[in-house]
Formats: sequence, C-alpha cells, structure tokens
Amino acid sequence: MALPLIAVLNGPNLNLLGSREPTLYGAATIDDLEALCAETAEALDLAIDFRQTNHEGELITWIQECRDKARGIVINPGGYGHTSVALMDALLAADLPVVEVHLTNIHAREEFRHTSLVSRVAQGVICGLGIRGYGLALTALAEMLLDEDP
Repeated sequence: MALPLIAVLNGPNLNLLGSREPTLYGAATIDDLEALCAETAEALDLAIDFRQTNHEGELITWIQECRDKARGIVINPGGYGHTSVALMDALLAADLPVVEVHLTNIHAREEFRHTSLVSRVAQGVICGLGIRGYGLALTALAEMLLDEDP
C-alpha cells in the first residue's frame, strides 16, 4: 500500500536559506530542510513531495496538481502569503488540509507581514520555530489524516 503523500511546497527566496539573513532565518539550508522533512515523513509513515520555486504561477500549478495526488499540503508561501489571492484560491480549490509554515514569527516583524491570506484557508499556522516548524506541520497533518480515516 502506498504511503499518504504530503506536498511540502516552498515559495520565493527559500532557496537562499543558510545565506539569506542567517540571523533571522537561521543557518540551515534548503537541503537541510528537505532532509528534516524526509526524516520526519519516514517516521510518520508519510511520503513527501518537496519543492521550492520563486514563481507564483508555478506554485499555484503545483497546488492544483495536489488535488489528485496528495492528502495534504505543508506550505511556506514566503512573501506570496501576504499578497496572493490567487494562491489562496488555489489552496481552497485543492480541498485538502493545509498547514502554513513560516520560519520567523511573522507577527513580531513588519506590520505588512502580520496578515497572511494563506492563513485564512489553512487548518493551522506554525511560525517562529525555524525549520522545526516543518516537522510539527507534518506531524499535525499525519494526525489529521488519522482522524479522517475510519
């Protein structure tokens, strides 16, 4: 039997982890993040599809593809979370459980970061815990899937 697939989708600038403002975002790289997600997923009996893009349209296409192949989405939309109605609409159309993750505490930063359109459609939001937040998001989704299955 195939393991439930969780899409782990990352938006703009996350490819620069480890070198982009490390005092704010930490020293972990995108490869470190992917390894953490893979290890967590394996421990939870989940499969993951880990991706990163700097392009809003590509992120939306990936979300649309999840409708037929994934059981849930972990998303760090980056700056698109604050600005993209199209991203929010794609997540609504996917009709899947979503957990939004931000490496930093968006509520302790600039005021424009305090509002996330993605948060309006996510079942949960994890922010300010660095890459550990992804492990928590995967754990939460695994538990949601258990609640769905009789």
